[in-house]
Amino acid sequence: MPIELEDLKAAVGDFERDVDDGDVDPVELRQLIDRLEAKFSRVVRRATERGDHLLRGHCSAVSWLMNTCTMSQSSASDRLCVGKHLESMPKVAQALSFGEIGYQSASVICHLRDRLGQQRDELDEEQWIRYAREHSIKNMNALSDHMRYVLDPDGFDRDTEQNYEERFLDVSEMNGMYHLTGVIDPEGGAVLKSAVDALAKKLDQDDGRTSKQRRADASTEIVYHAVEAGTLPRRNGVRPHITVTTTLEGLKGEVGAAASELQGGKPISSKTVQRLACDGTLCRVLKADSVVVDVGRATRSVSPAQWRGLKARHRSCSGPGCDRPVNWTSPHHIEFWSHGGESNLRNMLPLCYYHHRLVHEGGWQVVRAGEGVKFIPPDRVIARRARGPGMRRAA
Repeated sequence: MPIELEDLKAAVGDFERDVDDGDVDPVELRQLIDRLEAKFSRVVRRATERGDHLLRGHCSAVSWLMNTCTMSQSSASDRLCVGKHLESMPKVAQALSFGEIGYQSASVICHLRDRLGQQRDELDEEQWIRYAREHSIKNMNALSDHMRYVLDPDGFDRDTEQNYEERFLDVSEMNGMYHLTGVIDPEGGAVLKSAVDALAKKLDQDDGRTSKQRRADASTEIVYHAVEAGTLPRRNGVRPHITVTTTLEGLKGEVGAAASELQGGKPISSKTVQRLACDGTLCRVLKADSVVVDVGRATRSVSPAQWRGLKARHRSCSGPGCDRPVNWTSPHHIEFWSHGGESNLRNMLPLCYYHHRLVHEGGWQVVRAGEGVKFIPPDRVIARRARGPGMRRAA
């Protein structure tokens, strides 16, 4: 090992051992790390120019760096790009060495030069050093995209199409939950974010969901709305839907009843089944020794006429402080349908996905109070036998 690296290794060891973390200026420490990142980038660039990656059996410099230095593909590609272009931009390299700009800013400039191709010599180093001093990394990337478009519009279009080909969405089941991973093109991502953000605000003062949870619920609402609108393409002549298999005992949530199941056999809570039954299409299937012996006609727990009447009486969700439009709600039976509640206008309220779930899975109660209703949180639940005059508790 060269003596220079031995000295550096010893100095770092002394620094880690003898210097208290509270006495270190994070800005100065970051500047030193950035200088070392630049040095590392130049070192690995030189190594690949010598063909070190080929001598060690790697077909590419990136795979060699990933393997030998335990780096991700993006990190390895970044260092090689910076090492390549810093040599051609002495002013940027000097600003990085003197701590005037950070490594990430230098990386943005190097990647821009790399993407400009034949127009790379038109990049003004001093201008970009000034940008690096004045702007965040996010804004630097935005400026880089705009500069690329101005100097190389054809290349920008090619990159746009290449990026579009990288889009994907994967929905997988794991540990009882569904996991979504994906990459969406700028237009698709913008419209998705706009739609989710419109539904992800807090609905009332008791809304204790995190912002991430509100976005997840908003995505579910969007999908439910699309399905219920009836405009999605049919598959095998049937509208998109979810299927729940249950028994009368499971629907009522009786102790000892077999678990209700979603399509695919995944068990779900009886409370979720009761919520879905509020506005579900129900089909009676009789079995004898696990063999189907009769199938009844499919009917909705709330008829289209009743739903139209409910929407005529309400403009929005009936949850406290909620302004979700009535077309984004579903009918809720105050006296639960699964417990014998009737499907009539007096026994129904329109509730958005969030408030509907609060009432069923969340332990909230909806009680009648004169001509109106009250929503009671779990910590103030009314006992089953406590029904005062003029007040009827939800089942």
